[in-house]
Amino acid sequence: MSSTATDPWIRRSSNPKLDRIMVSPEGVPLNVTVATAGARAGALTLDILIILGLILGVTLLGLLVLWGFEAAFGGGAVLEESGPLSVVAVFWIIAVFLFRNAYFLYFELGERAATWGKRAVGIRVAARDGGRLTAEAVIARNIIRDIELFLPLVFITSGEAEGTMTDFTAWAGFLWVLMFLLFPLFNKDRLRCGDLIAGTWVIQNVKRNLGGVVAPSAEASANPAAGQATSRYEFSDTDLSVYGEFELQTLESVLRTGTDEALETVTNSICAKIGWEPGSGDERIFLEAYYTALRAKLESGMRFGKRRKDKYSADI
Repeated sequence: MSSTATDPWIRRSSNPKLDRIMVSPEGVPLNVTVATAGARAGALTLDILIILGLILGVTLLGLLVLWGFEAAFGGGAVLEESGPLSVVAVFWIIAVFLFRNAYFLYFELGERAATWGKRAVGIRVAARDGGRLTAEAVIARNIIRDIELFLPLVFITSGEAEGTMTDFTAWAGFLWVLMFLLFPLFNKDRLRCGDLIAGTWVIQNVKRNLGGVVAPSAEASANPAAGQATSRYEFSDTDLSVYGEFELQTLESVLRTGTDEALETVTNSICAKIGWEPGSGDERIFLEAYYTALRAKLESGMRFGKRRKDKYSADI
């Protein structure tokens, strides 16, 4: 391995100031790069445009329904108090609320932890403590977004529509939104207020797919016999049932960029979990063998409709 104790990890980003080491609950150091303010602003802009597009689509669909009802029964029936106009208006209000709130919740609670806008710019939400991203954290950060952005904008636009907004109200709303939009520029981890409260941050997405197996280690490249040594490790179904997809991704990250110390830490953690006595000197070979076996087990389960998201959950 090229990494040493004095050079503990490999730089990935063009801006080293945004490189961080995140320690997982198992004590494993993981290399991450904090998303830039520009990437976050671009993702939010794309998401807002997508939400506006969805709202526009629902609006046009509602108008089409009203037009069809008017053509069939006449305009008077449409304007009745309990007529189609009232029903469509209720559904439109519900749809707008869901697009504004459920859009972020749905995608950030998904496996990729990223909305369409975040995926487009290559960033995702993660827990700052290195653990799994919980529903509570995602809900908290999105409730704060309402306070930061959407509620002031709704207040300003409604005031304009009703003609009750003064210059002071307009400037106050503008400064409120601007303050929260610029907040990530004034902290090193580019956190918005929602991230501070929820214990999350937004990081650059790391490709998870390794193909068939993990890339061979330096020892295996120099000595083919070392690459074949993984075959001496055989794991039972019980050994492989203690971890899920999240831990597989964590192990993959360690194998990609981990130091000798990280490899030893992870090896000892896995051995303690599955009841093995840890060896010494071939940690990478052991971890590559365990990674390959765990991945094969999880992929086999997926073919039969079974998924295990992490070590805390049962097959779903």
